[in-house]
Formats: sequence, C-alpha cells, structure tokens
Amino acid sequence: MKISARVLDGTYGKPAAGVHARLTRATESTWTSIAVMETDENGLIEDWDSWNLERGLYQVVFDSDRYFASLGTIAAYPEVVIMFRMVDDAHAFQVQVILAPYAYSTYFSICDEGR
Repeated sequence: MKISARVLDGTYGKPAAGVHARLTRATESTWTSIAVMETDENGLIEDWDSWNLERGLYQVVFDSDRYFASLGTIAAYPEVVIMFRMVDDAHAFQVQVILAPYAYSTYFSICDEGR
C-alpha cells in the first residue's frame, strides 16, 4: 500500500507549495508519527509512496496556519486533520485537500494498481 497527498490553494487556484504535513498511524491507544514532509511546488507529497504501509487507520495533519501566515493572512483552521482507513493492499491512495483561509475540502482517491 502506498499513500500520497495533494494540496491545492482554493483562494488562488494553484498548488499549495510548502505546506507542512505529518503522517501518523493509530497504534493501540495513541498515534505514532511516521513521517513529516512538505508539499513540493506542485502541491504534492509523493515521498510517502516509498514507505510500505500496512492496513490500518491513518491521519494526515496539514499545517494550514503556517502556510497562510507565509501568504500574509490568518487561517480559521490552524490545522486540517484528515483521518482515513487503508483497507486494500492492491492500491495506492491519495489524500487530496483544497485549502482556503476559512474553509477546506477533502477527497480520498484510489490510484491505479501498481502505480
């Protein structure tokens, strides 16, 4: 199983470059940090693809506060936390987020097999 992320800036209609994100996995009664990354110039985090992840409950925490502060504005949601379950070993998955200072939208997609 592989996971990637894509972040778009809904205010400016472009990829959100430089968004810090933390991938964590549920283990017993806590969340274990797996990796901390930053979106590239295309708003992508693909490095998580190199991790061989197991089935389970995960979350990605996007630091929208830092991102919007770098653009000179304040975000109503300082962090956007997307929790999801990976249940199928045969696919690669992508967490997609559209950020704006006072709103966000998310979509979880299944990518092609053998990506």
